[in-house]
Amino acid sequence: MFLQRLSPQAYENAHKGKQNGLCTYENESRSKYQGLHTKGLHPRGWIYELTVLITITNTADQATDLGFLLHKNPANLHSAELPFGKAYVFYSNAAERRCTACLLLELDPVDLVRGAQQLEEYVNDRPYVASSYLTVAMGRIFGTALAGNCQKRPELVDRKLPLEITVEVIRARGGADILHKLFEPLGYCVGATPIALDEKFADWGASPYFRLTLDAHRTVHDALSHLYVLLPVLDDEKHYYIGDAEVDKLLRRGEGWLGNHPYRELIVQRYLKRKPSLIDQALARLLDEENAAVDAGQSKTEQAALAERDLERPMTLHTQRLNQVAARLKTLEAKSILDLGCGEGKLLRRLLADRTFERIVGMDVSHRSLEVAASRLRLDRLSERQRKRIELMQGSL
Repeated sequence: MFLQRLSPQAYENAHKGKQNGLCTYENESRSKYQGLHTKGLHPRGWIYELTVLITITNTADQATDLGFLLHKNPANLHSAELPFGKAYVFYSNAAERRCTACLLLELDPVDLVRGAQQLEEYVNDRPYVASSYLTVAMGRIFGTALAGNCQKRPELVDRKLPLEITVEVIRARGGADILHKLFEPLGYCVGATPIALDEKFADWGASPYFRLTLDAHRTVHDALSHLYVLLPVLDDEKHYYIGDAEVDKLLRRGEGWLGNHPYRELIVQRYLKRKPSLIDQALARLLDEENAAVDAGQSKTEQAALAERDLERPMTLHTQRLNQVAARLKTLEAKSILDLGCGEGKLLRRLLADRTFERIVGMDVSHRSLEVAASRLRLDRLSERQRKRIELMQGSL
């Protein structure tokens, strides 16, 4: 997005010639679809160009089924008024084998800080990055899809689609590592492109901003739920009051995946803005008997703080490989896994946290390594159902 100041005369002339804000896009078959013109007129006399913050692309056959799932017809421009701005959804492409929905959010940075006492509060990145403002917009404009409903084509709700998701600008506290750590366990192939502070002044160094791309076979409902929870976690800011209702929202949007995520404590901590009482409440509800792993004498809040420090350490090559293996197995929809040379069980622990893997066997020649693996996996604390999923055995090929 860019802003350019207009003179009073230019502002008046622009008002006289202001367009309706709509334009058309042509797809490969030359059919026309409405979209949103990226240039508009700011009421304070600024010409601005808005950035499409998120795009979701379906590359399956009959790709325009995405419109049914999002409850947004590709032939129309959709909008929703919000307390802090306006959200738009349009389709930049709607062909038989490729359909792209774009979510754009218009924010006024001055209105966001009206009444602020310090000048620096007026200079902020909120209109330009994916943040809690964007997730509120998603809840408003994609609410039916987030709830997993599709009245006209209910059979599509549970169908996994080849999705390509792009978040144009995201602030990631923790760098590219945190993007990989949060999304790869969910089965995504993650691309994180750093955005320079200024391309003309390379010595200024890197910024905390990235262009994020995610590729995976996922249901639209799951993909939206992941974005809804994790975007504000990455940004590590929220613009509204955090109370008990936010715990309910987190658990509702995280149902089916958050409890199995290897960094669930970190996610809970950041999502709830590090409020100890809310963190303890959320983890107590989230961690059932199968996943409870809190050491005696250590509070859940302390565990979340340890997870935060662990997350911000540089990711080792070995950890990256383990994450890639787990993500690949999930993509292949494997149900039974045999880990030959399982060592101390680092991969087994990742697999056990994901209930889609029904049978997991670890084999190693070292009895000592298997003892460490059993301790790491806390086999003595697992419920009977969890214990039946995993087996350790000594042996070699």
